[in-house]
Amino acid sequence: MEAIKTAFDFSDFPRIDLMVAGAVLFFLLFFPVLPHSAFAMATMIQFMMFSLYGMGWNTIGGYGGQVDLGKAQYVGIGAYTTTVMLIRWDIPFWVSMPIGMCFAVGWSFIIGYPLFRLKGHYFAIATIATSLVLKDLFEVWDFVGAARGLEISPIQYRPPDFLRLIFKEDVYYYYVLLVFFLIGILYINWFRKSRLGFQLRSIKDNEDVARSLGISVHWAKIKTYAIATAFVSVVGSFHACYIKNIEPEDTMSLNLSILIALMAMLGGAGSLWGPIIGAGILIPLKSYLKEWLGAAAGLVGIDLIIYALIIMIISASEPRGIWGIVEKYRRRNKRHVAARS
Repeated sequence: MEAIKTAFDFSDFPRIDLMVAGAVLFFLLFFPVLPHSAFAMATMIQFMMFSLYGMGWNTIGGYGGQVDLGKAQYVGIGAYTTTVMLIRWDIPFWVSMPIGMCFAVGWSFIIGYPLFRLKGHYFAIATIATSLVLKDLFEVWDFVGAARGLEISPIQYRPPDFLRLIFKEDVYYYYVLLVFFLIGILYINWFRKSRLGFQLRSIKDNEDVARSLGISVHWAKIKTYAIATAFVSVVGSFHACYIKNIEPEDTMSLNLSILIALMAMLGGAGSLWGPIIGAGILIPLKSYLKEWLGAAAGLVGIDLIIYALIIMIISASEPRGIWGIVEKYRRRNKRHVAARS
């Protein structure tokens, strides 16, 4: 009960933050009944998926200060577990998803123990290496379709199929993902105020001081890495049912790992709203710039240049991302008010 109460406790945020969050929630709840295109619906689903990816990354990368660039391997484990179990044994999503999460978390413990002996850039490079090695293994493994991947055929299921998560209309996927999205926010709100959350912030500030306080630094990192893995694995399972066609290049690429990290870092790593802000800006920007400039105007590649420029400008303005800019503005405002009084 105490954990649930903590998850729903947002009293440490200013009223304006809660009002904006409430407005966003209201919009998300009623978006499907508003006039929209199929492209807009797909963009909104991607926004929530990458928000959840970012929330998971934020636990180890934001609060723990460990730059993980290999999260795509766990997206792939979740996606492939759900797809293989559905295609070969007709096992529903709600059974295969937690099994995939267990596989992913198990793998994270196996590689996490030696990985967290490394620090800084060495850790980041090692996470890239493990992810690429797993991707190469999946590309030659016939049981999971090798490089050509696997496809879920929706024809054999009568939609809407909530057990297998096979729907004809995207609105069903939207609301299922919205539930995951809200659960993710509540969990991260609890996590940042939990004992582990405080330990991670201490480790991020100074590992030696954290050890002197009796914190098991290595074990705290491994546990948090497993939590981050569980987040992305669950969304990976959802991704498989939503896309219905998965391959190693789509679910386990280095580009996906970097994009997941970028969501949280640009929005504001180590903050509750950072990954959501990052996904809320980058996903529509990525989708619509590609549509308008790449497909419609024929300016292929210009969208990527604009996308990169915006990211560089924000990063150069405030290393802590957009949320860091907001907090800097608030501190400046408080100083002005204090000086006047």
